[in-house]
Amino acid sequence: MTLQTPEHDEAHGGGLGSRLNWLRAAVLGANDGIVSTAGLVVGVAGATDNRGALLTAGLAGLLAGSLSMAAGEYVSVSTQRDSEKAALAQEKRELATEPQAELVELTQLLQGKGLEEQLAREVAEQLTEHDALRAHAEVELGIDPDELTNPWHAAGASFLAFTVGALLPLLAIVLPPAGQRLWITVLAVVAALALCGWSSARMGAAPVGRAVLRNVGGGVVAMAVTYAAGSVLGAVGV
Repeated sequence: MTLQTPEHDEAHGGGLGSRLNWLRAAVLGANDGIVSTAGLVVGVAGATDNRGALLTAGLAGLLAGSLSMAAGEYVSVSTQRDSEKAALAQEKRELATEPQAELVELTQLLQGKGLEEQLAREVAEQLTEHDALRAHAEVELGIDPDELTNPWHAAGASFLAFTVGALLPLLAIVLPPAGQRLWITVLAVVAALALCGWSSARMGAAPVGRAVLRNVGGGVVAMAVTYAAGSVLGAVGV
């Protein structure tokens, strides 16, 4: 018998909650790629319409941002994985040295989840007989020993999501004719941010309109500020 809690399913279980968390992270990573790269290339566009300069700036921003996201995610998830492994090792030691105390603890945890004392005791005994470490890991720690977070997967997903998002403003600023680049980029970015806002709101069961407005508004402000800064620097010849 395996007992899974909602918290466990959200964080570790590989169920719907876990998949939604990964999808939400991908949407947010793409959103970061869109906003940061759009701000960069629009800022450069305020200073120059040279396609080579725009392409160089956009590619540099894409690579720097995607690598930074991947490295940050790798470090963060590696720390989480180390903590999970340390907690499992400690739980294994406690089960080996104090099995009865651990059984009592598991019983109390199950009571805390709403089971009556006798039923909690029976469930705790059955879980312990089946797989004591898994039972304590899932009920006490919220960890599935077979589904520890993978830092390489997380880093790769962040790198890919940011890159996909960053490609849109980069292509929008370098492919069209010089006189149309800025407005095509702004429109493409606004549409992409609206889609990201809609997607994240739907996955989080949040109000869609508010999320879209926040997302689009933040991106527009970022582009306006960087474009103004680029225009000023370009005007003074910096």
